[in-house]
Amino acid sequence: MKQLFDDVSFKCSKLVTKNYSTSFSLAVYMLSPSIRDAIYSIYGFVRFADEIVDSFHGYNKESLITEFEEEYYKAFDRGISLNPILNSFQQTVKEYNITDDLIQAFLRSMKLDLIKSDYHSKEEYDAYIYGSADVVGLMCLKVFVSGDNERYNLLKDEAMRLGSAFQKVNFLRDLKDDNLVLNRNYFPGVDLNSFDENAKTTIINEINEDFRVAYEGIIKLPIEAKFGVYTAFVYYKKLLKKLENTPYHEIGSSRIRVSNYTKAGLLAKSFVSYKLNLVQ
Repeated sequence: MKQLFDDVSFKCSKLVTKNYSTSFSLAVYMLSPSIRDAIYSIYGFVRFADEIVDSFHGYNKESLITEFEEEYYKAFDRGISLNPILNSFQQTVKEYNITDDLIQAFLRSMKLDLIKSDYHSKEEYDAYIYGSADVVGLMCLKVFVSGDNERYNLLKDEAMRLGSAFQKVNFLRDLKDDNLVLNRNYFPGVDLNSFDENAKTTIINEINEDFRVAYEGIIKLPIEAKFGVYTAFVYYKKLLKKLENTPYHEIGSSRIRVSNYTKAGLLAKSFVSYKLNLVQ
C-alpha cells in the first residue's frame, strides 16, 4: 500500500505544477514520461517554499519555512512523509542523487526573502539567483542525465544559465508586484523610480546572453529531456520579447503575460522545429 501513497504523492506534485504554472506544466508534459514525475516533485517542493515567503501574509513565515525545512529532512531520513509534496521530493532526491548543497542553497535564498528587500551589488544579486533558480536547474539536470556525472558536469554551466534567464525574466515581468506588494528590489540600482528604457535594455541584453549560452546546453541534453526544456526555453524567449516590446513604464505598472492561445502556437512551432532537427 505504500506504493499507492507514493503514487498519490507524485500526483499531488503534478497537481501543484498544473495549478501554479500552466507554462511549466506544459513543458514538463513534453518530457519523456519516465522523468515527468521527478520534475513535478522538484517543482512542488520549490513552489511550496516560494509560496511560504511570497504569499502567506498574516502567518509567521519564518516558522513555516523552518518547519518546512525540518519536515523535509525528517522525510529524507525516514523515507516517508505525510506531506505528499515532501514525500515525492525526498524520493526524487534519493533516486537521482540530488546533493544537499543544492537544496540548502535554494532554502537560503528563500529565507533571504524574509529579511532582505534590496540587492545593492551584482555579487548579492548573483548569489540570490544561484540559490533561487540556478540550483533548481541543476536539480532538474540531475534527473535529465539520470546519474551520468560526466554529462552533468558537461552541462551544469548551461543549466545554471537557463535557470538564471528564467528567473531574470520573472523579475522583469514581476517588477511592479515585487516593488509595490512585496517591497523587494532584485535588480541592483533599479526600482520603479529609476527604471527607464536604458535600464530595461541593459537587463534584456543580459538575459539574452544567458539564453544564448543556455541553448548550447539544451541541444546536448538527452532525448528524454530535450523537447520539454526547449519548450520552456521558447516560451520564456517569447515572454522576454514581449517585455522588450513593452514600454518601460508599462512594465512598472502592469504584469505582462503570454496568452494561452500564443502558448499553443509556440508549442506547435517548437514541435515542428524539433521534428525537423532544427534544435541542434
